[in-house]
Amino acid sequence: MAAPEHIERIELHRLRIPLKVPFVTSLGPNNEADNVVVVITTRNGIIGFGECSPFWTINGETAETCLAVGHHLAKALLGHDAVDLEGAHALMDRLIFANNSIKSAFDIALHDIAAQQAGSALADHLGGVKNTVLVTDYTVSIGAPIKMATDAVDIVRDDFTVIKVKLGGDGDLDIERVATIRDAIGPMIPLRIDANQGWDPETAIRVLNALGHFNIQHCEEPIPRWQFMELRRVKEASPITIMADESCCDHHDAERLISMGACQRFNIKLGKSGGLFKARQIIALAEAASMEVQIGGFLESRMGFTASAHLALTSTAVKYCDTDTPLMFTADPVEGGLRYGPHGELIVPTEPGLGARLAPQWLASPAHVITA
Repeated sequence: MAAPEHIERIELHRLRIPLKVPFVTSLGPNNEADNVVVVITTRNGIIGFGECSPFWTINGETAETCLAVGHHLAKALLGHDAVDLEGAHALMDRLIFANNSIKSAFDIALHDIAAQQAGSALADHLGGVKNTVLVTDYTVSIGAPIKMATDAVDIVRDDFTVIKVKLGGDGDLDIERVATIRDAIGPMIPLRIDANQGWDPETAIRVLNALGHFNIQHCEEPIPRWQFMELRRVKEASPITIMADESCCDHHDAERLISMGACQRFNIKLGKSGGLFKARQIIALAEAASMEVQIGGFLESRMGFTASAHLALTSTAVKYCDTDTPLMFTADPVEGGLRYGPHGELIVPTEPGLGARLAPQWLASPAHVITA
């Protein structure tokens, strides 16, 4: 059993970085990443880093709420054994319901400490699989069909091998969007589509059948999350595989969707699940149900997506990665961490722990410092 690593100091940092161009989904535009970084130091001097990217329209959190709730979480966790992940989650969940985004930042930092103490890279510490190549897609924001097709051509020229396309709203326009992209890039490069809850069930069925011949790997969250009881009907009528995203936040959601036969795949995001601890429970459920999963995210920097990449190496059920948003930032605040290779390949650090940290110039003015 690992020796205790009692928490002595916790810092909360707000991390705001403009995007090169707006990132637009059916839920609206995003012009910047507005994230929160958690830095945890133990009495033995081990420092762990974690990050979350609160998404108003999906998890109901903002940077401001994360900082406020994070202050309370930090006070509760002072003196706790950082290696006791289950106990830390029980403590956080007793203190406040939901708030999975900020909880995920604490979870990542605690995992970073636990893996450093064990002397292992995080993926290895979590029982990672070997000889797995991770490849990310690159995303086309929703917009006019011609603009989306132009963006898709640029992505192909940048040597990415899979393209994700944001849709949702007017069904006929969405069909035109995909058809125009296919005309521009040809039939071979796989597409992934994401409606972000943008269709009603009837529209989803109609659009998915119209797009069935366009070499589409899956469709994420075609209908509103609160209509999850309709998801199985959409799945059974669709020639395109259905992936639950907003309707699958934690392992309880995953268990419910599996029991309903609602979808064939899950999109796991640490900011939805509350971190690695519960995300791994989703993966275990998917494995037992012979389901494939995708590891995605919000607007995290390379720090948050480094944790996601380590998670992706823990199971052969992980077949897809959607971890491209750090490439959209105007600045990179991270030292070490995940790197992007040719064709969208993800190169995961092998040093002990997470292998990513916030660069010193971004650590100058923490919003909160909580010490024992």
